[in-house]
Amino acid sequence: MLDRDMAKLYGVQTMRLNEAVKRNSKRFPDDFMFQLTEIETKNLISQFATSSWGGTRKLPFVFTEQGVAMLSSVLKSKKSIAVNIQIMRIFTRIRKMLIDNTELRLGFEELKKKTDNNTKNIELVFQYLDELLVKKEQPKPQKQIGFKIKGRK
Repeated sequence: MLDRDMAKLYGVQTMRLNEAVKRNSKRFPDDFMFQLTEIETKNLISQFATSSWGGTRKLPFVFTEQGVAMLSSVLKSKKSIAVNIQIMRIFTRIRKMLIDNTELRLGFEELKKKTDNNTKNIELVFQYLDELLVKKEQPKPQKQIGFKIKGRK
């Protein structure tokens, strides 16, 4: 998000937002915030038919998701404090959901292992059944039971 949009969101002037960022520059690495180039800025202005920036002299800053979260912790407006509190609550909720999902995933893995074992056992049972069917279809010749009388076959 652009610095001017963030300033509106947090209820501060763009100039004050950029001052807070400069005072806390170590909190905003390149993956949290970057500055547009002149070409990017001109391209951005040309996409909006008229410039609502009133001839800004400085190139705008752009904040990533992490930068937006960090801004809420360095600004002192009521809105930024409320946003920061909300972000912390959301992070806590997300962490809890991840823990719950991890437990659920582990449960599924355990169930999968049991299912795999059951599948192997079922395959073994069917293999034994097939062997029994083959034996039944090809019976062994049986010996006669009883007394044999000499001279008779």
